[in-house]
Amino acid sequence: MKKRIVVFASGNGTNAQNIIEHFQQGEFAEVVQVLSNNEHAKVLERAKALKTKASHFNKSQLHSEEGVLKTLQKLQPDLIVLAGFLWKFPEIILNAFPNKVINVHPALLPKYGGKGMYGMNVHKAVVENEETETGITIHYVNEHYDEGVIICQKKTTIEKGYTPEEVAKKVHELEYKNFPIVIEELLMQESEG
Repeated sequence: MKKRIVVFASGNGTNAQNIIEHFQQGEFAEVVQVLSNNEHAKVLERAKALKTKASHFNKSQLHSEEGVLKTLQKLQPDLIVLAGFLWKFPEIILNAFPNKVINVHPALLPKYGGKGMYGMNVHKAVVENEETETGITIHYVNEHYDEGVIICQKKTTIEKGYTPEEVAKKVHELEYKNFPIVIEELLMQESEG
């Protein structure tokens, strides 16, 4: 039986699309649903174009036992993947799915993590601090922003004079290349375990 993945995203959804397409090429796992906190998010269109169920929810539904939690309990995901999801993930769901929620962060944690550190905010800070490298951190999600156990990090160098947009492009490339593979590895470990 295929492993089941649920993806949460807030915006454009290029990472979500990449993950859906990665698993559509094989028989091992599939994205069974995309959930967004933004009813106008491009990710919902991307998912539907790839024949993947997609829906949105509001803040009270995210924190209610009758809302998103109930949806997830019906879906029975093997892994919940946050791919550009901007809200703090609720403990009610983390407690129901222990060690089954992961996130990709566009920096090398613990640097540039925490509330407000997402997307271009991160890349601007990296450039302003004249970092020579940045990357991605894939980690388990806990009740604090960007503080869960790190699963893996991938690095890329930054040349002097890079703009935040150039840094973002390099970081996105790392996400596209590595995030689906790490998801697959985690699901395989679970199968074997």
